[in-house]
Amino acid sequence: LQLVESGGGLVHPGGSLRLSCTTSGGTFEDYAIGWFRLAPGKEREGVACMRNDGVIPAYADSVKGRFTASRDNAQNTSSLQINSLKPEDSAIYFCAVAKYYYCTTYRSEWEDNMDLWGKGTLVTVSS
Repeated sequence: LQLVESGGGLVHPGGSLRLSCTTSGGTFEDYAIGWFRLAPGKEREGVACMRNDGVIPAYADSVKGRFTASRDNAQNTSSLQINSLKPEDSAIYFCAVAKYYYCTTYRSEWEDNMDLWGKGTLVTVSS
């Protein structure tokens, strides 16, 4: 399986973006999808983890109510809709996959369980 993120860019505070994770070369529906971000000077953090059936047991507290992850198993893609953007949302956003992983509410577990990572897409929130 290969992953490619897209959809990043420069956006004003309060704006929205829709990030996409396009996969190829594998059985997408076997994989959980994780969305992560890496901001300057910070550690990479898990934003959302989505099971293969689309259930998302948890979002990072900092993005709840603003970010929505989804997946389309028929199209082998996942999306992250990000609304009401703030400057502190500026980061490189990554999607990752974990075969047969059952996402839990424990965000600290997500990253270590991911098998494959995309190269990321940059989101910059600035006026």
